Amino acid sequence: MSAVVGMVLSLSDPAVASPVSGAGHHPEASPRWHFTQTATSNTLIAVDAVNRSTVWAVGGGFQGVVGGAVVRSVDGGRSWRDVTPPGAASDDIRDVEAFDRDHALVLALNRPTAGVPARIYRTADGGASWQQVFRAADPEAFFSSMAFFDRRHGLAVGDAVGTKFPLLETTDGGRSWRPAPSGGMPDTVPGNGVPATGTSLITHGRHDAWFGTTSAGAGHRAQVFHTRNGGRTWTVADTPVPDGANIASLSFRNRRDGLAVGGNFSPPDGIDLGAVVRTSDGGASWALGGTPAGLRNGVAWIPGRRDTAIAVGPDGSDITTDGGRTWSRFDRTLLLGINCSPHGDCWAVGEGGVAARLGFGAESP
Repeated sequence: MSAVVGMVLSLSDPAVASPVSGAGHHPEASPRWHFTQTATSNTLIAVDAVNRSTVWAVGGGFQGVVGGAVVRSVDGGRSWRDVTPPGAASDDIRDVEAFDRDHALVLALNRPTAGVPARIYRTADGGASWQQVFRAADPEAFFSSMAFFDRRHGLAVGDAVGTKFPLLETTDGGRSWRPAPSGGMPDTVPGNGVPATGTSLITHGRHDAWFGTTSAGAGHRAQVFHTRNGGRTWTVADTPVPDGANIASLSFRNRRDGLAVGGNFSPPDGIDLGAVVRTSDGGASWALGGTPAGLRNGVAWIPGRRDTAIAVGPDGSDITTDGGRTWSRFDRTLLLGINCSPHGDCWAVGEGGVAARLGFGAESP
């Protein structure tokens, strides 16, 4: 089973944020998180910011602590509701794809020791009720991430079976899922995985999608797979992340310019080293970016702020204003997932059910 992160750090004081250092940063433009407690105390791992008002977040299964959760806010984070599907409180819920305040899908990981397979749930009434729209036939099958091209067409990916990454596809907004043909998928190393972070598989536009992989062992670096035709065929590119490091999260601001972050989930020396790679050709090739302060579990470009992105992880948050070449840590709170709406509203989530909205300088939450 793919891991998320390899260590737990205490949640820092939400009122304290470290200032951004380095050239090009000004106090009035310094980022900061505005924290709020959601309707759960379980660790949240993935978030989907739909617009200024609507935010969905999910979590569960962090560091062996059982506690699945789905929460939703429709007033910009001022209040939250727990809308976890019935019976899913013991699940590892690792991804959410939301379309509006009413329609969303969540992905629950398998629990093979209990004979529970991977499942996808869908709601059309804001989480008041849920329908199980996918249940894996094999409880060992590990599906880790979903992404949608539009409101009807989406994909889900999981750990390799043999030398192929399995794909699911939907053409009806997630009401039904079926295995996608594997003929267009390049081979991979047996046992290779896709981290269950919620943003290890992402889309841009109606045809492009990318997913990142774990490191399959010595001599096999983490890779990024890319489709230009909605998932029918894929190409694969090796990344220059250090041996043993994984690609946990990706973000593209257009079809060409992308970032991928990650690190070593279980470093042998106990030091979590972060990794960032950049592409300017749609993922055909990748170059090393600057090194963040530690392992990073999520990354997102900020709409409307050219060359600016935020990365989050167990020991804090970093900002880049030069397209990933350099990074500066501005907060030390444990945050695991980040997402920005098309309008530029960015949210992160983490330990203890905390959610945080990004602001700059004197911006109000």
